[in-house]
Amino acid sequence: MSAPNLLDVQGLRVSFAGKEVVRGIDFSVAAGEKLALVGESGSGKTVTALSLLGLVQGAQTSGQAVFRGVQNKVQGDAQADLLALPERDLRAVRGRDIAMIFQEPMTALNPLFSVGDQIAEVLQLKEGLSPAQAHQAAVGLLADTGIPEPERRSHSFPHQLSGGQRQRAMIAMALACQPRLLLADEPTTALDVSLRGQILDLLSALQKKNGMAVLLITHDLNLVRRFADRIAVMENGLIVEQGPVADVFANPQHPYTRKLMDSRPERDVTEVPADASVAPVMQGRNLRVSYPVPIAGFKGWFKKGEFVAVQSASFSLAKGRTLGVIGESGSGKSTLALAVLGLHPSQGELQLVGKSWRREAANDKALRRAVQVVFQDPFSSLSPRMTIEEIVGEGLRVHQPDLSVGQRYQRVIHALADVGMTEAQFPLLLQRYPHEFSGGQRQRVAIARALMVEPDILVLDEPTSALDVTVQKQVLELLQRLQRERGLSYLLITHDVDVIRAMAHDVLVMQGGEILESGTVDKVLQSPQHPYTRLLVTQTA
Repeated sequence: MSAPNLLDVQGLRVSFAGKEVVRGIDFSVAAGEKLALVGESGSGKTVTALSLLGLVQGAQTSGQAVFRGVQNKVQGDAQADLLALPERDLRAVRGRDIAMIFQEPMTALNPLFSVGDQIAEVLQLKEGLSPAQAHQAAVGLLADTGIPEPERRSHSFPHQLSGGQRQRAMIAMALACQPRLLLADEPTTALDVSLRGQILDLLSALQKKNGMAVLLITHDLNLVRRFADRIAVMENGLIVEQGPVADVFANPQHPYTRKLMDSRPERDVTEVPADASVAPVMQGRNLRVSYPVPIAGFKGWFKKGEFVAVQSASFSLAKGRTLGVIGESGSGKSTLALAVLGLHPSQGELQLVGKSWRREAANDKALRRAVQVVFQDPFSSLSPRMTIEEIVGEGLRVHQPDLSVGQRYQRVIHALADVGMTEAQFPLLLQRYPHEFSGGQRQRVAIARALMVEPDILVLDEPTSALDVTVQKQVLELLQRLQRERGLSYLLITHDVDVIRAMAHDVLVMQGGEILESGTVDKVLQSPQHPYTRLLVTQTA
């Protein structure tokens, strides 16, 4: 007879003001098992996990969530229905028996306390350790998660750590009391591809060492394939399919599961030959970009130091082609984009459609039209106070002020139709505001705004990293179509090898401000020469 499950969830329903977002789901997690709960934004997966610990404010929950790992110091291990526990008892379960790793450690960690103090606080409250004992235990936990110099880093505040180090500190805090079940909500989404692999390996090692179960919340299928034992697929508040990872990936039964599996970006670009006789639309030679930094001590009173973010970068982009720039956070790829956009001064040679930035309004206005940008997060890059008509038509008011109101209106309508948004689909489209649209729809609006002034070059700064996999595929297909139809040239900034493989003709690999490797996408991704490039490619294989 098999041992009972660590967690049995039956008929879980979660609603807000009468609207049901989780609609009677059943699933279980065995002791020591890794279950992945997969779905797009709005599917209900995060609400499901948070409701188990009573962390969803204003929600009405029903059903059962029997947890058989409550550590009762008097009676030994016991079981309890988490949904029926009073707040006082549930507070005791949180952190001690069931812990949680949140998606974004910068917002989950308290900015006013060092990471060591935050971990020590958990140990003092849950385990009754003295301050000195708790501090030593916190340092040991940071060491277990692979943070270098754990004693020194324990005194660091969250903003003083890198993204990967902050996530490791969150993991150390979650594992402080050796919980039986760990809820991991998109624990690697905010990290670079190389850091994702490190965090996954760390979680696997700690899971085996502590014998705990893991409920992983994610939309990253590569992560699921690599990490989980079983998978449960959620759509619109329902679990539509579940089973062993190998079985579901080999033979998905539900249409939604098949849709997720088919969401990997596909290459559909015109293989435009690079013609050496035709001048490139963008060219950089020995480009150098630096930032001033303060100098400690007396010397800092009189001069600033210098941080070189991009060093000796040389590259070119031909008309109708895509140059992909890939690297982890801090590699210099976004700084390179800022220099191309004329938003940060640079040294060396940089020419765009035969011109250079002079940081003079009269000279640079034409270049501002020729080079447009689509940012990573459309919610923050679109003004919440402007209507869609005002947002998309803004460039025309600057670069073609002689157009009449009627002409501008027609151009806006045409641009939105080009990106797949019409009044027939969205009544009163032009009078709406950005918050009334989904992430993918907002990104289409951002693309329409960039295309409105008919640019030659489009800088795409992580244009799909904030989107679900199915929406990401749709946006990439849109960009591919627009490039074929308009002969656009793209500078694509990303950390996603799959996006590079689908979109780019040529690629630059950056680390520490330097270009480590460059060439055609086939050459670089199929036969990577630098160890760092090989690491990036193998992490997404």
